[in-house]
Amino acid sequence: MGDILLIALYAFAGAAVTGSAGAVVLRMIRRRSLTASLAVAATVGVLAMLAGTLAVAWAMFLSPHDLTVVTTVVAMAAVVSLATALLLGRWVVARSHELADAARTFGDGPFAAPDGPATAELEAVSRELAATSARLAESRERERALEASRRELVAWISHDLRTPLAGLRAMSEALEDGVAPDPARYLAQIRTEVERLNGMVGDLFELSRIHAGTLALAPSRISLYDLVGDALAGADPLACEYGVKLVGNRVEPVPVEVDAKEMSRVLGNLLINAIRRTPADGTVAVAAERAPEGVVLSVTDGCGGIPEEDLARVFDTGWRGTDARTPPAGAGLGLAIVRGIVEAHQGRATVRNIPGGCSFEVTLPVRS
Repeated sequence: MGDILLIALYAFAGAAVTGSAGAVVLRMIRRRSLTASLAVAATVGVLAMLAGTLAVAWAMFLSPHDLTVVTTVVAMAAVVSLATALLLGRWVVARSHELADAARTFGDGPFAAPDGPATAELEAVSRELAATSARLAESRERERALEASRRELVAWISHDLRTPLAGLRAMSEALEDGVAPDPARYLAQIRTEVERLNGMVGDLFELSRIHAGTLALAPSRISLYDLVGDALAGADPLACEYGVKLVGNRVEPVPVEVDAKEMSRVLGNLLINAIRRTPADGTVAVAAERAPEGVVLSVTDGCGGIPEEDLARVFDTGWRGTDARTPPAGAGLGLAIVRGIVEAHQGRATVRNIPGGCSFEVTLPVRS
């Protein structure tokens, strides 16, 4: 047993010296090709075995013939190991170069991983590059859509501002020159236009806070029944003006923790949007009820439905569902504000078509 331990000690000592030298060489060439590192690793393995064998042979006083045999065997093993390491290194490096060439086109289009087998690590890198490329493409698509909506919004806002400003200028000049046939009516019209412009500016400010992430919420516990009741009362004059009937007979008194002011704005925007697009003698219904995913507030109208290709754009900034840039259509900010406020409450806003119209739904999480 003592001889075995002695042999193991000599073999370990010889191999350790070679291994230490190999570690130093690997550190020196760590920035070189993987082929060189594999060749050094294979050489170190063989030399470690040879050094251990020579140390044991020297300690055991083997004959020169036996030592030559052992050395020859180890040398042949070294040749085969080195050749295998070089082949493996060249194959891995070639696959790495192919992956690098494919990565140079990253961002110009869908990432195409190189064909052929590769190591598990290179396959993992290819999958990550493909996933990142897909996310980048989605981000660019969202950026293009956002930029298009911004250009559209600027065009519509410019038109919607130009028209009332031109009217205000004409009426003020008529009053200034004393040629207004009915000054009181002119003053009332000026006040109406100023209030409408003030509302547009307020919507733009609110939307800018939402996009900047600076919308400060002050949540409080409130019943949906009270929230919906206040919103219906506020929208009733507009409904009477348009000849639309407001209904809120499916409202459960569910307590929610929301910013009452902001959620009132959400309901107000949805009701105004629904009333303006519902024909006279039509009905706009509000419902609030529990659902597995939370609390669902819905506003249904009789607009006749939204084209399927436009459903995804309903909550986009500046979208108004028509190419006509008429002032009564609004600036296209109301529904974008709705989505921003709802998402700030960790909820979601959706829309779907129903027979004769569409249903806007706001889903809010239930706080325990």
